[in-house]
Amino acid sequence: MSKLDLIVFVVYLIGLVAMGSVFSKMKDAKTMFNAGGQSPWWLSGLSAFMTTFSAGTFVVWGGLAYQHGLVGVSILMVIGVASLLVGWLVAGKWKSMGYESAASFLDARFGRSIVQFYTWIQGVVGLFTMGGAVYALAVVVTALIPMPDGHWLADAETGHFSVTAASLIICAVVILITTGGGLWAVLMTDALQFILLTVSVVMVVPMILMKVGGVKALIEKSPDGFWQPVSGEFSWYFLVGWCLVFFFKMGGEWAYIQRFSCVKTSKDARRSSYLFGILYLISPILWMIPPIAYQIIDPSVDPEKAYIYACELVLPSGMLGLMIAAMCSATASMVTTQLNVFAGAFTSEFYKRIFRPFAGDREQVVAGRIITVLLGGIAVAGALLIPIMGTYTGYILASVAMLTGPLVLPTIWGLYSKRIGIRTAWAVTLTGIFACLFVKIGLMEYNWLGGYGWTNDLIFLVRSNQRMTEIIVGLGVPVLILGLAEIIQKETDIGWVRVKGVEFEQVEVNRSVVPSPSPAKLCGWSTIIIGVLMVVITRFVEKDRVIVLWFSALLFFIGLLILWINKKLSDRSKIEDAESKFKEEEAAVYENN
Repeated sequence: MSKLDLIVFVVYLIGLVAMGSVFSKMKDAKTMFNAGGQSPWWLSGLSAFMTTFSAGTFVVWGGLAYQHGLVGVSILMVIGVASLLVGWLVAGKWKSMGYESAASFLDARFGRSIVQFYTWIQGVVGLFTMGGAVYALAVVVTALIPMPDGHWLADAETGHFSVTAASLIICAVVILITTGGGLWAVLMTDALQFILLTVSVVMVVPMILMKVGGVKALIEKSPDGFWQPVSGEFSWYFLVGWCLVFFFKMGGEWAYIQRFSCVKTSKDARRSSYLFGILYLISPILWMIPPIAYQIIDPSVDPEKAYIYACELVLPSGMLGLMIAAMCSATASMVTTQLNVFAGAFTSEFYKRIFRPFAGDREQVVAGRIITVLLGGIAVAGALLIPIMGTYTGYILASVAMLTGPLVLPTIWGLYSKRIGIRTAWAVTLTGIFACLFVKIGLMEYNWLGGYGWTNDLIFLVRSNQRMTEIIVGLGVPVLILGLAEIIQKETDIGWVRVKGVEFEQVEVNRSVVPSPSPAKLCGWSTIIIGVLMVVITRFVEKDRVIVLWFSALLFFIGLLILWINKKLSDRSKIEDAESKFKEEEAAVYENN
């Protein structure tokens, strides 16, 4: 990576922090953690997409695509199917319930004890996992930054920039963005990262295809079975199970619920989830072509670094730095989302409820920022400790498959069932977690049931089908307990009565909320500014100037298009609001007469 790439990388990260500071003057906690319910549906959908799209896309799934080909694409596409199902069945329901966060819903539905438990365990596990994503990306990025011998920031073993230092820098940027602008900053940076990553990959794909001789050569030179959608442990059964896991994850995990609650109406919540799903059905084909093609160019590299090596091979100076910055910020968006969600939960459920019941809005904002910094320390711990515990890819596959059910299924079930209560929620959570730990540690890692014939057969079956076992146990145990509770319990739970009352009131609240036009305006101008800066960079690029200019022109066009569409939608919204107010005034006059 050249000095120009490093300059672009640093400037971009500074720009992200600056964008977050635009929203620093927040008056209340609702604005900080819920965007005041004014987020446009498309911004919420893009942010949800970028929350899922992180280092895992480049490192985990990019590595799988490098090793197994089309499998990396099919695993990502089933996430799109899951999101479409969430839009159809769950997203609108969350908005209609009328709660600003998952924590406030759970408090009303099940009680304070389960909320506080979920806050701690989901916050710690989630942020720890996000720290692992930061580490994984730091490994990839530092592979492109060689350092002089003996430099204080160099890794003694590799001679490249220190992975630890890179992880700490990325975590610091994440914390600054989240504490500065709250959910608005997270939403805005997510949208900008989506634009830059999409444009960058669109540029990389034809260039890497040219390196291997075109699409026909790519198919012909690929290893046998490389274009099959399933392979080995990643079977059709795994894809179905993975789709179910992500359906529950996106339908009940707090970060996604926040995206459904920060828009104006239930219809907007559904549209945001549909947008997310469509993007995940289309984009994986583009995202995974670079590592698939790099398998032909160099089949011997570390799979988790194949994506960045493919980009380094074809991108000119300046654009590589921007691509790396966008990859870093994509991971950052995943962590900022988790930080914002759980900072909000800790602020409301612990600081305000237990320590300062009469805290005002400004005090809650300050407390939320302090809590955000403290929780950022958990992400830092994950960045430093997960690599010691094992591979990041294995950790992600196991934790998502096994913990989603116990920690999320009671929440989704409680949206629709009037029978289950806090006892069932506790039984599902604790029994599910215990079962997962027993299978993962007791059966997969150690043979706790060894010594008997039938148990040896069971151990062999579990270890031969680890991925499917993780999914079956992670979802099967919670569903079984919930199903039995649904049959046994006959009375309506008091929590159901409470949440239904709020749901009916939400219709009136939605009428007074207007989506803000500011995000699109800021996103459009930011894209134009980056396009202009890329034109300036061409003065320092020795080759491939035409490519950089095309990239700049594309960003400039996208920025102008965003501003034009935003103006049209803003004008239409004003007309509709005026017509709505006029009809309400007419109705009021008619009733009075």
